[in-house]
Amino acid sequence: MPATKKIVLCVDDDADVLEAMDMVLGSAGYRVVLAASGPEAMKTFTKVKPDMVIVDLMMESIDAGVRLVGQMRADGFPGPIVMLSSVGDAMNLQNDFTTLGLDGMLQKPIEPKMLLRLVNAKIGA
Repeated sequence: MPATKKIVLCVDDDADVLEAMDMVLGSAGYRVVLAASGPEAMKTFTKVKPDMVIVDLMMESIDAGVRLVGQMRADGFPGPIVMLSSVGDAMNLQNDFTTLGLDGMLQKPIEPKMLLRLVNAKIGA
């Protein structure tokens, strides 16, 4: 469990996915902030200054997640950003996500233990 409440911004247009991440990470001691779109995420991002961001690849448009990551990196965000994808493992094999400014990928549906292990490894105590 983190020593201080680190902030994780979770961005997804699926309310069920957001609720699941909120429950898993919140119960582990993280402060979870939710956004349902890229524009909402950018507003929240500038207000709360998260320690980590988890963003869905496909939201209001196919590349909304990639554009959001680009905006956050352009704004100087140094923290880890992990992308969620339901596209499949083939996408992981075809792309080097570090070139997109990402620190990892999570496959949907999200396995709670895997989510928590990843967040703990990136920003946990």
